[in-house]
Formats: sequence, structure tokens, C-alpha cells
Amino acid sequence: METAQLQQTYPARQTGAAAPLSQAAEPLAEAISIMARLRAPGGCPWDREQNFDTIKRYTLEETYEVFDAIERRAWPELKDELGDLLLQVLFYAQMASEAGYFDIGDVAANLNAKLVRRHPHVFPVDGRLADATDADAVLRNWEQIKRGEKRAAATLRADGSGADAASALDAIPRSMPAVMEAGKLGSKAAKVGFDWPDVEGLFAKLQEEIGELKAELVKRDAQQQARIEEEVGDLLFTAVNLARHLKVDAESALRGANAKFRRRFGAIETGAGGFDALAALTPVELDALWNRAKRDDERAPDGVKA
Repeated sequence: METAQLQQTYPARQTGAAAPLSQAAEPLAEAISIMARLRAPGGCPWDREQNFDTIKRYTLEETYEVFDAIERRAWPELKDELGDLLLQVLFYAQMASEAGYFDIGDVAANLNAKLVRRHPHVFPVDGRLADATDADAVLRNWEQIKRGEKRAAATLRADGSGADAASALDAIPRSMPAVMEAGKLGSKAAKVGFDWPDVEGLFAKLQEEIGELKAELVKRDAQQQARIEEEVGDLLFTAVNLARHLKVDAESALRGANAKFRRRFGAIETGAGGFDALAALTPVELDALWNRAKRDDERAPDGVKA
């Protein structure tokens, strides 16, 4: 659906919403043209050499840089990082256009149609709005519509069977960060009741996994390390799903813990006179430095911690 048609069919409810659209159209069109020029004969040698496989690693890096800017509330940097992330979209779309797969217009049109289709409580279907009084209801509608779309797509496959994928979990990419994947797997299974009934069950499961890991540590055989890795994985998977039950984003929580460790370890480096100086200290001295860094960090304002 074209932008003008979308605005006419579903007019913005907020006053002044049309102004940002008109302001964005020209810069976006220019960005698309620049990307095409970079990939064209006589363009940038580096850009012309890239393909889907060489670019994808940059996409993950740019995504994490967006996360970092948000966590630090660095809004000018976020603007820049979002531009870098948009570049990834433009790059993929340009390469796909050159290969005859699709172009950036198809990407936007597909997104527009999906947003309208999956928000029947905002965009009426046959003149009627769906019921969605809260965010949970919206998510239920979204999942129901999404499943219907997947069934419809399945009917277009060559076998014509219309069967769903081998597993509903197949829709969760193996390529995403493991912490995020674990949370999404647990969340997906929970939709059909395959889940711990409460947080206490997860605490018990954590203790069970710790016990199994300890049991592996006392064994001595050729397969020990592989089993230890497996048990550590089980422990981490359970911890991620505990975070899900507590409505905590495990990825953000771990990134916060990483940032805290960076701050506190940096403080003990400073206290010792540098990284190499730490090696000369006794465990007791290291603990003393760490405890001091911890106390100072806990007393520091949030802005300083960030």
C-alpha cells in the first residue's frame, strides 16, 4: 500500500503526524539513491565487493551499538547508530534488487501491510475493530494472526499440504544470540502451557541443574568436558527462563552485569596501579580492592555508573 493511500485509508490520529512523513521522504529517497550509486559501476570498490554473507556480521555489530546507545541514554549517538542500522537495510535491499529478488519498495510495502494486518484493533477489518483493551490482548491477537499467516504461507509450498513447519520453534532463528534464543524458546513453549508454573519451580530447577553440574565435576573420563559443557548450558537456559518469569530481559540484565564488572574491575586496576600490578597481589588483597570498588560503585549516582 502506497504511503498516500495508507494515509487516506488510515489517517493519523495525532495532529501534526503528516509533517515528519514529508520531512523524511526526501532524505530517505536520497539515502536509497546513494546506496545504489555506491554499488553501481564506477562506485565504491569496497561496497561493490560485498554480498549478503560479508555484510551480515556488521548488522549484528550495529544492532548492539544501538542497544548500547539506548542503555547509556546517549540520544545524539542513538540517532547516528540508527542511521548505521538503516544502512544495513538499504544495503541488503540494494543487493536483493540487483539479484532480482525484491527492492526497498517491496520491503516497505510488506512492512506496511503487516503492520496494518496485525493491528486489527487500530485498522478495522470489514469496518470492525478487534477487541484489544490491553497490551496482553494485543500480543494474543498478534500471535493468532501470525500463526494464520504461517498456515497460509504453508499452503503455497510445493507439496500443497498446508502443514505447519516441523516445529513451531523453527520460527526462532538459531543465528540470534544464545541468551535471546533461550528466552524466545521458553516463551514460545509457554504459549501452550509447557512451562514452569511459577518462579519457585525455576529456583528448584536451578538447584537441580547446579547439583547435576557438581556431579559431573567429580567424574573423570574422556567425555567429562562435553558433559560439563552440557550441564552449564542447562544451567544458563534455566537462568534465562527465570528472568523471563520475572519479566526481566535477560540480555539487558547480562549487559548490565557486564558493565558493572567493567566499572569495578577498572577501579581495582586503578587501586593497584595498573593491570600488571594485580598479578602481584594476594587473593586477600584482591578481595579487599574488589570490596572497596563495590562499595564505591554502589554509592555512585546512576549517571556516573552509566
